Amino acid sequence: MGGDRYQVGSFEFTSRLFVGTGKYTDFSTMKAALAASQCQVVTVAVRRDVLSPDGGRKSESILDHLDLSRYTILPNTAGCFNARDAVRSARLSRELLEGLGNPGARWVKIEVLADKKTLLPDPIGTLEATKELVDVGFEVLAYTNDDPILARKLKDAGATSVMPLGSPIGSGQGILNPANISLCLEYLKDGDPDYPVIVDAGVGTASDVTIAMELGADGVLLNTGIAGARDPVQMASAMAHAVSAGRLACLAGRIARKRYASASSSAEGVIASAPSKPIGVHQSTAGDPRSSIGAT
Repeated sequence: MGGDRYQVGSFEFTSRLFVGTGKYTDFSTMKAALAASQCQVVTVAVRRDVLSPDGGRKSESILDHLDLSRYTILPNTAGCFNARDAVRSARLSRELLEGLGNPGARWVKIEVLADKKTLLPDPIGTLEATKELVDVGFEVLAYTNDDPILARKLKDAGATSVMPLGSPIGSGQGILNPANISLCLEYLKDGDPDYPVIVDAGVGTASDVTIAMELGADGVLLNTGIAGARDPVQMASAMAHAVSAGRLACLAGRIARKRYASASSSAEGVIASAPSKPIGVHQSTAGDPRSSIGAT
């Protein structure tokens, strides 16, 4: 899949797996898992994991353990529950990444969450923050519910990519509503087939990634599915293979689902079998109407 390049705004990538940096037991495991995933984009909650409460940079953070020449950082606004905080977080992220010389300063994954119990996106706040950040020059990747109507509104607002969730953040439930993901893809790619749609959140294992890619998604963003696995490095490698398998299957085109069986081999030239004997009829007198059981 090395030649399968795709565009997300002003960025071009070959890897279709975006990987988060939270929840790892230690930084060495994080680095090994990122390498095994073959990802090119790493998402970081700058406001939560990099900046101190006063807005300055922490003495040690995730960014100190990432090869900024290897990865494009995708800052996200995780932990924001209103548009105002999300916009402020995005601006701080841009300032920080510009200072580090990372191209990720140009974009942001916008998260405006509705509440702390479900961590589901707030559709109104997400749309509001997207419009404001687009107006000040951000390439916005909008994390949202699997609502095709909202997805289209976010695209119309200028979102570089729309990122419908597979299921709630960190839940590991996989793709709960493939029908809605398919509708999002249909609405977003109508007349614009190269518009990037990335499924985000809820991925539990490799098969979830494959399903998202088979549906036609351009990529998958995940974190907990790798970081929370018993062996994060092995799982990261599995996720990389899953992206490739799902993408290839999507391009190849699956067979139609049928209600009944369909023989895999042609019946042409097959020696005809004798017709089955009617139940209750003796073979030697099958043509005799008097030959039914009990006839004299």
